[in-house]
Order: sequence, then structure tokens, then C-alpha cells
Amino acid sequence: MILPGSASQSLAAALADQLDEPLAVVETEHFADGEFKLRVPAAGGDLAIIVAATTSAEAHLELLQLQDLAREAFDEVVTVLPYMGYARQDKSFRDGEPVSARAVARALSASTDRVVAVNPHEPAIGDFFDVPFDVVDAAPRLAEPLPDLDDPLFLAPDEGAIGLAETVCDAYGDGSTDYFEKTRSYDTGDVTVEPSGTEPAGRTVVLVDDIVATGSTMSAAVGQLHERNVGEVYVTCLHPMFAANARSKLADAGVAGVWGTDTIERPASAVSVAPTLADYF
Repeated sequence: MILPGSASQSLAAALADQLDEPLAVVETEHFADGEFKLRVPAAGGDLAIIVAATTSAEAHLELLQLQDLAREAFDEVVTVLPYMGYARQDKSFRDGEPVSARAVARALSASTDRVVAVNPHEPAIGDFFDVPFDVVDAAPRLAEPLPDLDDPLFLAPDEGAIGLAETVCDAYGDGSTDYFEKTRSYDTGDVTVEPSGTEPAGRTVVLVDDIVATGSTMSAAVGQLHERNVGEVYVTCLHPMFAANARSKLADAGVAGVWGTDTIERPASAVSVAPTLADYF
């Protein structure tokens, strides 16, 4: 049985269809004090697959409740994290800070037999879990919604993410890859970003990232690319968070199209990672 978190209902339904598994209907009851509880009628069986993106504090608590009821009703529990919140705080960046990813991982390990994550920002967070932790790579699916392009340039936000751009480029079957380098002016202190070794002028550019959150860095990159007289600029990402006015920033910067996956369900979630997850199971 597939148990969906409220932030992953479409993905859970798609995975249930791929695996030919029943999809649970999760009932939620809210109380006057702000608390809530879940119920899954007729829950029970050999295997529960919980699919829940933890995009908020409430989503984390919802997942913990789903795990607890599944632990009691099923023989085996697998937790799928399409997107794991707090995963980017994988170390104490300043004195006195918690390692939030570790705290969350320990909590999620308590009532599951295995965790499966889709392209976490830092794969090393798997070490924080007390149960087996597997990563599935949905990056090749980012090539699917792209239109027909002639020799596009796939650009990663930094050198560490060049592998992501290369994966999407390979899946697309045409083009070349590069990554952005930041340059700071000694005179003004202004920071510019530009491809490290490729001249982008006149070329169609596909910006590839794992997460687009506020959109500030991405929109600045789009603007600077247009100053270099590139052709159309597209944005594609695995986890389309698009917090606050991020989508508007990208539109204002002049992107020709924006696509993401359904690890976070947004209007831009043009491609599903359900087939990738189905291959895992």
C-alpha cells in the first residue's frame, strides 16, 4: 500500500499506478489547539511505502505520524523522501548551531525499515540515518520537458554540480556542459557569474540545478547571461521549491521556460519521478 503525505499526493498516486499498488486515502483531523492527527482506514498488509516530501515543519510531523501508524499495521515500512527538508544543514556552520539534518534523520529512522531519497542536496546525510538509506537519481528525467534545441549549453551553478548538468545533457542527447564561476571586482566588490570556459553568446542555455528556492541566484545568472547576448535561457531543476516570489524573479529575468519534477509539487512540476522510484522497487 502507498501512503501519501499531503505534499506528495500526485507523486504517490503516480507511483501506486506504476507499481499497481493500492493508494491509501489519508484522513486528517485538526483540533482547536492547532494539533492534528491522521487516520488510514483499513491500513495493513505486508508493505507500506510512505511517499512524503517534507517541505514544512507540519509535513515533518505528518510523516512521523504516517510512520507510526504504518509501523503498527504493516510488516515492512519504506519511507520515500522525494524532498527532505533541513537536509542542507548537514553541519554546524557556526558555533551553537544544531546539525538539523542529523536531528531529522534520527527522528525519521525510528519507525521505518528503510529510507529512499531522490537526489538529496548532500548525499552524505545518509550517514545520519540509523536504517539503510538509498539514493535514486532522477536527474535524467529533467531532459524530457525540454523543447527541440540546437546544440544547447547546459550550465551548472558551480563546479560541484557539473555532474548534474552532464547527466541532463547526456539524457537530452545533444549539447555541451559547463559551470558558473563567480568573479568579484576588486574595485567595486560586485560579483558576476559566467561560464568557466565556454563562450555562451548566441547559444541556447539550459540552467540545471538540484534546488531552486528563492530564485535570487538563478535569476541573477539569467540576467547576466542575457547581457552576454545568449539566445533563449531555460531553467530546469529537480526540486522546484520556488519559495515566495521566486517564480516571478525568473520570469522578470527573462527565462523562456521553467521545469521541475514532482518531488515538490508545483505548477512547474512537468515531469514525474515515479518511474525512477518504481524501478527501485
